[in-house]
Amino acid sequence: MKVRTNEQIAMHVSRVSILGNVLLTAFKLFAGIFARSGAMISDAVHSASDVFSTIVVMIGVKLANRASDKDHPYGHERLECVAAILLAALLFATGIGIGANGVEHIVNGTHGGLAVPGALALVAAVVSIVLKEAMYWYTRAAAKQIHSSALMADAWHHRSDALSSIGSFVGILGARLGFPILDPIASVVICLFILKAAVDIFRDAINKMTDRACDDEVVEEIRGVAAEQEGVLAIDQIKTRLFGDKVYVDLEIQADGSETLTQAHGTAQCVHDAIEAQFPSVKHCMVHVNPSEGEPHA
Repeated sequence: MKVRTNEQIAMHVSRVSILGNVLLTAFKLFAGIFARSGAMISDAVHSASDVFSTIVVMIGVKLANRASDKDHPYGHERLECVAAILLAALLFATGIGIGANGVEHIVNGTHGGLAVPGALALVAAVVSIVLKEAMYWYTRAAAKQIHSSALMADAWHHRSDALSSIGSFVGILGARLGFPILDPIASVVICLFILKAAVDIFRDAINKMTDRACDDEVVEEIRGVAAEQEGVLAIDQIKTRLFGDKVYVDLEIQADGSETLTQAHGTAQCVHDAIEAQFPSVKHCMVHVNPSEGEPHA
């Protein structure tokens, strides 16, 4: 069985997302027009915007996976973070728009003048909630598998659409039951969830662009692997930094000072190979050898 690369996984998931959003947009637009539901038509527009966000992801992932060149010897992984930041901004704007519209209807009292939508709009809302939530979990799983911040941001776009559809469902049902104010109230609540997701995605992308260290647990695991290698007497220093969805590791180890340069190099190579083999997210591990002075220490 052929193993797919991270780029191939991201592209496949993105193509599925685009197809799903196009079909869902068409269905929700038809249901909104036929059932006289402004909320469902707005929801259709939201789904259509998700197609654009997925295209941004595809471009970001494609650029991030370009090979290193003269001007970018460390690669292009951070371009995926740029895509994630753009998507976070789109998600934030979406949340603000949903919340502002809800507040406006509550303050102005315009929620009572809307036409009562047909039952088809309710069906469309339920279908949208189920499909978009499924797309969220599908995209989220792939994002975690390949450690993609851009793909995770796109997953949250699916979740925001599902939340928007919940608001549409509540509003449509409320209108049919004689309580149209439920629609703008639901929009304001949904807005808060979307804004939190946008801020979390933005913070994660910024952390990956500013050489933030890995979690302490990961650092200790790397330290343990290095210490287990033959010839390593101690770990003097370990530094890690996030670079997009990859990690760079800088290690200083102690080895027997009486060893030849070839032997010391062999020890360093063993540490290098072991770390890159056991941690797939590590793009490169640099190992510096210090001569041991006296008794080795932990």
